[in-house]
Amino acid sequence: MNIAQWLYQTALARPSAPAIKVGAASFCDYVRLARRAQALSRELAGRGLGQGDRVAIFTANCAEYLEMIHACWWIGATVVPINYKLHPREAAWILEDCTARIILTRAGEMADKGLLPQGCTEITIDSDDYRGAVAADAALKQPPSLPADAVAWLFYTSGTTGRPKGVMLSHGNLMAMSFAYAIDVDRIEAGDHSLYAAPMSHGAGLYALPYIRAGACHVIPESGGFDPAEIIALAGDPGGLCFFAAPTMIKRLVTAAKAVGYAGQGIKTITYGGGPMYAADIDEALALLGPRFIQIYGQGETPMTISVLPRDLVADESHPNWRARRASVGYAQAPVEVEIRAPDGGCLPPGKTGEIMVRGATVMLGYWNRPEATAETIVDGWLRTGDMGHMDVDGFLTLTDRSKDVIISGGTNIYPREVEEALLMHPAVHEVSVIGTPDPEWGENVVAFVVAASCATCDASTLDGWCRSQIAAFKRPKRYIFTDTLPKNSYGKVLKTELRDQLETGAIEAPPN
Repeated sequence: MNIAQWLYQTALARPSAPAIKVGAASFCDYVRLARRAQALSRELAGRGLGQGDRVAIFTANCAEYLEMIHACWWIGATVVPINYKLHPREAAWILEDCTARIILTRAGEMADKGLLPQGCTEITIDSDDYRGAVAADAALKQPPSLPADAVAWLFYTSGTTGRPKGVMLSHGNLMAMSFAYAIDVDRIEAGDHSLYAAPMSHGAGLYALPYIRAGACHVIPESGGFDPAEIIALAGDPGGLCFFAAPTMIKRLVTAAKAVGYAGQGIKTITYGGGPMYAADIDEALALLGPRFIQIYGQGETPMTISVLPRDLVADESHPNWRARRASVGYAQAPVEVEIRAPDGGCLPPGKTGEIMVRGATVMLGYWNRPEATAETIVDGWLRTGDMGHMDVDGFLTLTDRSKDVIISGGTNIYPREVEEALLMHPAVHEVSVIGTPDPEWGENVVAFVVAASCATCDASTLDGWCRSQIAAFKRPKRYIFTDTLPKNSYGKVLKTELRDQLETGAIEAPPN
């Protein structure tokens, strides 16, 4: 069981099918992609790499990403995708932690800075050596068979609460994730185009796998990332455009689309997840772009595969409970079971909030060299997600917050998302993030970081009055901090840890209202 077999088979079955485009320009077909991956695998094997060795990839999205991944798998090596927005020193820590033998970069980001750990070699994909290696034109040979539990993808978590941990995902995990995509998320046609607007080092890159199996085309934006105007332009060229986006990306796309009168032509599917999608935002997106949206909920520890809200249910307004369903993250995906547990481990009934637990074929093997952390996170086969939520009688799961983000004020739980939803309904609010800060009397107080809508005036007293009209008085923010931007990671997810740090260090003054 080697997931590189999928590229090998597609190259034999559909050799001339377009495999990769950069913007609208063709980069290679499937037989060329497979041959480039196989050639690079021979270069890696010639350097002494084999099954189980770690190869890191530290680049922005690029046409070579898929061949690098498959070159590793072709010899049974493990891919270590590193978020390209990390500082090289942070990347160096990951290299040392996983004892990577090779790191593939765009232009020598590591060696030139003296950051390569002992025993690790950098290969620069812009070099003549790399271009020469992938140009070798040998007949394709089948990748080796591997155990289902061989580690394919060693993904380092964001590390917002300390040093990141390496999540070990096997070939079996990735196959189960891909099957779930085909069954639950979207039906892929050979003429579809998978666009990589979100980082390929994360879930968007893993979503390439079912598209490879289907012989669909992969489109790398010339910008290498998310640019709404670029996506709108690209959508009109190939059609059948499918991509993953964080909710904040969709909000930006909607703003750009409104400005130019674009209504979603050429886009087949936008799969969203990775952060809270607020009701007002998905309503606006549906009204403007139509029923092109599918929601998924997952974590690195069970990649992209906890729950799904299919496009017909995202768009549905006929069911008596359609509003609550649209606000949910859907029901459990096919390979997993989902339960809501109390702190004592007991299973909670519908409507009760507790920790979301997941068991199934997509759940990670464990954390790299972290047996204690693995034992804390996987209990009797169940993954403790650290997310809080509740499930209705029909199995629809609603997220409240990360367990660490729940605010306890006066002994009462306050879920930041509920407060954020209320504030986002005000026309003067463009973005908002709510956190808790220590308070000697109440335990914690609610603080809202607010980005005002353009050309709008917004003040604390106005928003306080608004909150009083929308939610219980004890839930309303005690402080409002107005800012031009919110700190986000490469997926567009707001980094609440940074907001807490800014308050704790005094980087931002937050006077009481």
